[in-house]
Amino acid sequence: MRFVIETADLTKKYGPLVAVDKLDLKVKTDTIHGFLGPNGAGKTTTIKMLIGLLKPDGGSVSVLGQELGWDKPDVRSRIGYMPELPKLPKHLKGRELIDIYGRMYGVTKEERKKQIPKLLDMVGLKERGIDLIITYSKGMKQRLGIAQALLNEPELVILDEPSLGLDPVGMVEVREIMHEIAKEGVTVFLSSHLLHEVEQVCTHVTIINKGVELASGTLKQISAKVKGPVTIEAEVDKLSKAVIKKVEKLSFVTGVSKDGKKLLVEVKTRDDVRSQISQAITAGGGIVISMDSKGKSLEDVFMDLLVKHKRKKRSQ
Repeated sequence: MRFVIETADLTKKYGPLVAVDKLDLKVKTDTIHGFLGPNGAGKTTTIKMLIGLLKPDGGSVSVLGQELGWDKPDVRSRIGYMPELPKLPKHLKGRELIDIYGRMYGVTKEERKKQIPKLLDMVGLKERGIDLIITYSKGMKQRLGIAQALLNEPELVILDEPSLGLDPVGMVEVREIMHEIAKEGVTVFLSSHLLHEVEQVCTHVTIINKGVELASGTLKQISAKVKGPVTIEAEVDKLSKAVIKKVEKLSFVTGVSKDGKKLLVEVKTRDDVRSQISQAITAGGGIVISMDSKGKSLEDVFMDLLVKHKRKKRSQ
């Protein structure tokens, strides 16, 4: 199966408002695919159509190789889903809630007995499964929501704003969980407006606005849509003229400058050339202490695409 999600001309209207406008979405297997857009872009509406909670007004939806209809519970049972800010019953214990979801999924008692401890351990709640949900922090509730989405051992997990409202520590924890899910061979479809988080975790990205796709592809392909120089910033011990000359000779280098112990190298490619620069520095007698790439980020791409889309809408 090449695509786990594939839509064609997918459309959803709320009266005169077109929430999703002829969306062609493709999500490859074995990827962590970010679904980006500002508030009101149509992300949650799209997700609800993907899992069968909303009926499209036009177009088609194929999930896990089958066209998704209202009579396809077997397809939906292979999908894990966590809604935006999941509302969990506070009077239950974490383990109890996962067990109830397991029964709803039709998971046997023996399977639940094996799966629940494993999942609670994966999301970092092994020691808190016997505690009431009312005592959980926001981050813990998000992680419990992810655990329930994995209970039926899905082939595809759809997460709607999993990092929303979390502090930096909570964001890192959720990011690590998503990497763990992907290692298990599960495709992750992640809706978010937190661009930095998406850049940290996703392999592929689709950007939408007002229900219209603006761009889709790998992170590298999306970044290439915005032109502009990339600067490699290297902190170098023993930074000498010999080091600078060696770096200047690299074919992809367009400029080199010095700022204290820092070597600023402007390059004309968006490929990762840090290893070549490091080798040149070493060949010149320098020692690399640290190195980072400074260039247009996913946020820059995102904002440029939104501005272009707004201009296009005004001109129509």
